[in-house]
Amino acid sequence: MTRFLCVHGHFYQPPRENPWTGEVGIEASAAPYPNWNERITAECYRPNARPVTVERDGAPRELPPNYSRMSFNFGSTLLSWLDSHAPDVSAAILRADVESRERFSGHGSAIAQAYHHVILPLANARDRRTQVWWGIRDFEHRFGRSPEGMWLPETAVNLETLEVLAAFGIRFTILAPQQAARVRPAGAEWRNVAGGGVDPRRPYRVRLLSGSAIDLFFYDGSASHAIAFGALSSGGEALAHRLAGLAADAPGPQLLHVATDGETYGHHHRGGEAALAEAFSLLEASGFARLTNYGEFLALHPSEWEAEIVENTAWSCAHGLGRWRDDCTCRTGLKPDWVQVWRGPLRLALDGLRDSLADVFDREGGALFADPWAARDAYIEAILDPAPEVFADLLRRHARAPLGPAEIDTARRLLEMQRHAMLMYTSCGWFFDDPSGLETTQILRYAARAVELAPPAARGSIEREFLRSLELAPSNDPAAGDARRIYEGNIGAPAERVAPVD
Repeated sequence: MTRFLCVHGHFYQPPRENPWTGEVGIEASAAPYPNWNERITAECYRPNARPVTVERDGAPRELPPNYSRMSFNFGSTLLSWLDSHAPDVSAAILRADVESRERFSGHGSAIAQAYHHVILPLANARDRRTQVWWGIRDFEHRFGRSPEGMWLPETAVNLETLEVLAAFGIRFTILAPQQAARVRPAGAEWRNVAGGGVDPRRPYRVRLLSGSAIDLFFYDGSASHAIAFGALSSGGEALAHRLAGLAADAPGPQLLHVATDGETYGHHHRGGEAALAEAFSLLEASGFARLTNYGEFLALHPSEWEAEIVENTAWSCAHGLGRWRDDCTCRTGLKPDWVQVWRGPLRLALDGLRDSLADVFDREGGALFADPWAARDAYIEAILDPAPEVFADLLRRHARAPLGPAEIDTARRLLEMQRHAMLMYTSCGWFFDDPSGLETTQILRYAARAVELAPPAARGSIEREFLRSLELAPSNDPAAGDARRIYEGNIGAPAERVAPVD
């Protein structure tokens, strides 16, 4: 068979936990559920983990769950929440990866994701490295194998990001068609495909300046957009027809593939999980295309073409990376008269805070660790397994000398400070229309916790400078004022916090 079908779902929710209590609070907009994690689990994550019943020829027919038949990534922080609050779902996700390996020649359908859903091209080099490494280690810890691919948050990409992926052994990533600049058969003349003209039916290899390489899959843009914005409403048979229409009348192997938010299948579109399951079964039964995932297809049909990317681009912004740093006009549109002039000042404020905290970490952490940034990379092990002996082993490997109780506490606080300094860059903080929304308020809470974890001698000056910077990020809502007022109004009084400060 020369036609292969792959549907990728990017399953992700921003971390919602209160940074002082570790619990997700009540989110009224998610009613009748207590919060959005609970609601989307009920509408999407759990339905896709279960067999699906559809009507065919007047009789019910049970179809297999979707995860083992598709390609998928789950955000690490979402999986952590599922572990605690929906263990049946997290267990089903892990089981689906095992089943997909049996189905797809040993290649699991799960791929990794950069840990905190940070826009990697906008991160500094140290954070970019840590985010990729933490995502890999989280994946290995959960799935019991190394990831072949990694999902880039918002598919945001530049060559520096691809270099980090390749350096850690990631074989491929998935991009939008408009992120391809030029392509060619290996060794031939380049062809300009800017604007989405790339043929998505084959993989492409990018040669990197370091001498390494990584493979790219550019998904079919029009079909993916149609699925995300309404095609599922016509049911599984229509979806199967749409996916079959991706094939070309040409010889050789063809990969027919789409990529959307995983929440498309059940949350954004009720019954979307059933439409997907039915489309899989119809196409498989017809023999039109063989289901596959990216790892298997790449093993069967290695890249014979090369590509160059459009630097600093993403799948959800028509202006490069403007959605996470500029008033670029990309927004939800729920408030047409609102502007996003707050995005740039918010990023600058957080960059300044990040750098101030990095200075503290270099100074204070340098007195405790042989290499504080290597210790931060290793801290993922203590996050994955909170057993005291795991953190003790980290200290044995990274501390300059044996540490006393007070020094151990300082080391933990400094590493937690750095964890929250990365959490405050979760991409959703810039995605929506105003800093007073749930997502931006959440990253400001992470910033507050990072400040709180700084050594007392530095804390006051760091926060004063940060607050001055936040005043430059205005809300569209006069009642909210600016990001400083939002910050001060949402971090809670010290007595309301559970995690110790000093």
